[in-house]
Amino acid sequence: MTPPDKSMWKMTVDPTDAPDVGERIRIEFAKGVPVKATGADGAVKTDPLEIFMYLNERAGANGVGRLDIVENRFVGIKSRGCYETPAGTVLREAHLDLEGITLDREVVRIRDRLSAEFATLAYNGFWFAPEMELVRHSLDFVQRHVNGAVEIELYKGNVIIKGRESPNALYSADLASMDIDDGGALFDYNPADSQGFIKINSTRLKAYFNMTSKLGAAEES
Repeated sequence: MTPPDKSMWKMTVDPTDAPDVGERIRIEFAKGVPVKATGADGAVKTDPLEIFMYLNERAGANGVGRLDIVENRFVGIKSRGCYETPAGTVLREAHLDLEGITLDREVVRIRDRLSAEFATLAYNGFWFAPEMELVRHSLDFVQRHVNGAVEIELYKGNVIIKGRESPNALYSADLASMDIDDGGALFDYNPADSQGFIKINSTRLKAYFNMTSKLGAAEES
């Protein structure tokens, strides 16, 4: 095995050489797009390029954003690549965390498929293809409720989520609680209702078990 030569890294310090104290940054999003970054050093960035450059600087100084992978080129050849994307790493982690409280589970499931398609099309150079236009518009629609802020801590190559908030949060402490009946004041939910749900979903499992039991008995006889 051949590790990357240390001299090839230009934007990031070695995580083992990064500061021993974490650095916090608050990132705000509007419709999934980062619109503001506030650092512990007092820096406030609102211009898109300045946000990206600032996160590159601060994340890189904390050893965040290194990637060493073997990827598949469009022509089918496997290729090893070592990349540095400090700002991209921070924004991705913060964005995914904010999506966690603002997007419905089934929307996320479909979003994941669209994200993979977006990555494939972009990697293969089809940015201006009609299918890419479809995917981009679909993702823009998904992001319309991804508003809010995420606080992260940069520490020795890690992006640690410290908290998040959103005016469009789907999370409800009352609804998720095991101690509050009926889901709180805004919901009509009773945990006992899940008994029927469990029975319905177990029906196919019981049928499968019954079939495999018969097969096992037939093979033994």
